[in-house]
Amino acid sequence: MPLPTALFWERLDLPGAEHVLLADRTGLYAHGTALAAGPVPYACHYELQTGPDWVTTRFDVRAEGAGWARGVRLELAAGRWRITASEQGDLDKALVAAGHARAGLPGSEDPDLLYGAFDVDLGGSPLTNTLPVRRLGLLDAEVGVAHRISVAWVLVPSLEVVQADQIYTPLGDNRVSFANETFSADMRIDDQGFVVDYPGLARQP
Repeated sequence: MPLPTALFWERLDLPGAEHVLLADRTGLYAHGTALAAGPVPYACHYELQTGPDWVTTRFDVRAEGAGWARGVRLELAAGRWRITASEQGDLDKALVAAGHARAGLPGSEDPDLLYGAFDVDLGGSPLTNTLPVRRLGLLDAEVGVAHRISVAWVLVPSLEVVQADQIYTPLGDNRVSFANETFSADMRIDDQGFVVDYPGLARQP
């Protein structure tokens, strides 16, 4: 059955874009593709499912480029993450040839480090910022009150999965502040909680 909503973002930090089809009446189901020119050119295809409470239940990601492909699946049940990963070809060879450091392995060696994380965050993707916005009800939350969360951060293109601390703070007027240890930005979001403009990362045209 065709999905009712389509969103498109253009990257601001490098040549790239993201297109997603989704339904969000009872939680979120989405599948999309992100394209980027760096650190090496890649295409990243994903499928995301949450429960009615907007807690992530499943996230499938596949990234591919010249001479390599990687995949990872994250599943959350009873508060614990199960992660499976696959790899073909040699991403490190492509990265080194482009003058970059080698990548970490796809997936996670210790998924228990993600205990307490209810959201996934796909690197470079504004879609996944919607997850905590909707799960925490930040569109209607008290302005200026910070919400510190733990997320399963999926790095791209390596698909390494790491725990990350993030802070979301509603600012009013459909704006939400995002911050981590090294970066902060005030995002503009629509009435459904999807990112319209993420300074320094991406925006809808």
